[in-house]
Amino acid sequence: MNPVLILIARPGSRALDVAALKAVRRLAPAEPEWLAEAEALEVPLVSVAPGLEDTLRHELAGLPVDVAVVPAQNRRKRLLLADMDSTIIEQEVVDELAALAGVGPEVSAITERTMRGELAFEPALRERVALLEGLPATAIEAVIRDRISFSPGGRTLVATMKAHGAFTAIVSGGFTDFTGHVAEALGFESHEANRLVIENGRLTGRVAEPVLGQTAKVEALRRLMAKLGIAADDVIAVGDGANDIAMLQLAGLGVAFHGKPAVRAAADVRIDHANLTALLYLQGYRKVEFVS
Repeated sequence: MNPVLILIARPGSRALDVAALKAVRRLAPAEPEWLAEAEALEVPLVSVAPGLEDTLRHELAGLPVDVAVVPAQNRRKRLLLADMDSTIIEQEVVDELAALAGVGPEVSAITERTMRGELAFEPALRERVALLEGLPATAIEAVIRDRISFSPGGRTLVATMKAHGAFTAIVSGGFTDFTGHVAEALGFESHEANRLVIENGRLTGRVAEPVLGQTAKVEALRRLMAKLGIAADDVIAVGDGANDIAMLQLAGLGVAFHGKPAVRAAADVRIDHANLTALLYLQGYRKVEFVS
């Protein structure tokens, strides 16, 4: 089957206006089909011209519109595998803990370099957690209560895919105390992450070994595929940091969600403007099918 061109605007922007449609028709002559009026559309393609996505991004420069080309075959995936920090939630939990420990800027600087791929994930995580030594364990609940917010569209993404028979899972380089909360709140069916070592009511500055990093995310994806009896082409994976790249590349559809430059370059699709419901449009869901 031929590929499909998809354009997705930031919700509420109505950026897919008359001028945007003219640019689309000039580069993809087939008639667009609306998935959501003024918000998401798709166009069937006979073939993909070299650089089509970049050309359209240039044509629509200044508009909050994401552009993607995906295969038309097997669009609706049977497994959603999601990173947590800066993907399903809007924060990095280790940075939030560090702020309460009084070492916020130091830890955030390491996190930024790690997510950009400048530092290896596992030693960088150990280094950041070491700076949390002595922090009362009650800080975990304080971060969950006061400092964590869910990324817009996440609840709808999970509910809609589950309603259509998909399995939903979080695999995170963060910590189980947080993935458990997020999974329960949003309806994810499983979660994996690292475990903070706590003794006498305080963080010890250690994370339980082995550290769940890039390789462990791939292993988690393979385990879920085997458990569900599905192939990589049945998976949509989403993340933002360098430790997500291998997972995104293994999945049938890997999505860089507001990702770092290296992740945007490596993923099948980059979402820079829209919220997490963009992953539904990529799979051909219409807005009237969304479950909230």
